[in-house]
Amino acid sequence: MQYADDVTITFASLSKNELLARSFAAAYAAQFDPTVRELEDIKTAISEAVTNVVVHAYPDRIGQVELHFSSQGDVLTMEVTDRGVGISDIQAAREPMFTTKPEQERSGLGFTVMEAFMDELCISSVSNEGTTVTMRKRIDQKRSMDMA
Repeated sequence: MQYADDVTITFASLSKNELLARSFAAAYAAQFDPTVRELEDIKTAISEAVTNVVVHAYPDRIGQVELHFSSQGDVLTMEVTDRGVGISDIQAAREPMFTTKPEQERSGLGFTVMEAFMDELCISSVSNEGTTVTMRKRIDQKRSMDMA
């Protein structure tokens, strides 16, 4: 279900666009008056998800990354979607230090970081069709109301 404040942005899977994704996530989240810590958590998780797309989803070409942001009450939902190669073993990919690119000296902590900074992390993937990473973060709006 889409709500009036749903926003989607699509861009090329280039590493330089990671900053665009972080900035967009920060701008969307700012309207919910997050703490600095909540905002940094959101930007870091989005950055990790987009980096995963850039590094893994399109190994032999530039593809598209779609970011979708929505909210329901005090919960922000962020989806990062690609139409790349997919993840063959999601459980293995979620393990700390797992990487499909050891020659690039990747740490394999992307999903671990996302999970640590978000309240919920869901990964769905189909081989040769792509991956969607859905992250949810509750913004402590009670704090905002107490300050008013």
